[in-house]
Amino acid sequence: MKIALIGYGKMGHMIEEIARKRGHEIVSIIDIGNQDDFDSPAFASADVAIEFTSPTAAYDNYLRAFRHGVKVVSGSTGWMKDHKAEVEALTKDGAHTLFWASNFSIGVAIFSAVNRYLARIMNQFPQYDVEMEETHHVHKLDAPSGTAITLAEDILAEVGRKQSWKLGTTVWDDGHVDGSAEHEERELLINSVRHQEVPGIHTVSYDSEADKIMITHDAHSRKGFALGAVLAAEYTRDHRGLLTTSDLFKF
Repeated sequence: MKIALIGYGKMGHMIEEIARKRGHEIVSIIDIGNQDDFDSPAFASADVAIEFTSPTAAYDNYLRAFRHGVKVVSGSTGWMKDHKAEVEALTKDGAHTLFWASNFSIGVAIFSAVNRYLARIMNQFPQYDVEMEETHHVHKLDAPSGTAITLAEDILAEVGRKQSWKLGTTVWDDGHVDGSAEHEERELLINSVRHQEVPGIHTVSYDSEADKIMITHDAHSRKGFALGAVLAAEYTRDHRGLLTTSDLFKF
């Protein structure tokens, strides 16, 4: 398979390494300094482009890839608030193809399935209040993480006593704290921590006067995310439309 990379940071380098080991060809690498390469024959030859950039750049990257008929796998978060409707229209009936996920880790896919199942159970027990905490490296500026938002939305779909999620505090290594933990009873609180080089930790907790139930996914490295992105690209090559991990992993 021919793969183009959009974004060549740590994740891009790791994806390149795994893709080559799995026998794929990297035909184009686009980063900040060579944006004109979107219009190159090499980029247009790609079966799939794997995109890991920033919330502000992601949507425009999709458009530039779609103009050349290139399918996109993307792990960029934060763009859906402003561009969800446009992407749904662009991918309707398979006109263009985007495989998007807030997290490509196989472990997170399993964790998400457990999260949904636990939420269905806990909907029956209103004495438990549910909260979340996510921890990432200090270079991650957005909060909460896209994975935390996805997990929260899955909980909201199952737990009737929660109507929306709310960002609580964000604690940084230098000691300062942004935000507030104050929230209404109907709000699912998500607290964030930005610590050293942590790849990602997500914890969902259900707390009552009697006891506390917690589930946690703790990533040891970014390799799981990179492998998942390449697996998604392999899947996307033969599928069309708006795709996500629930299409790839049938739990």
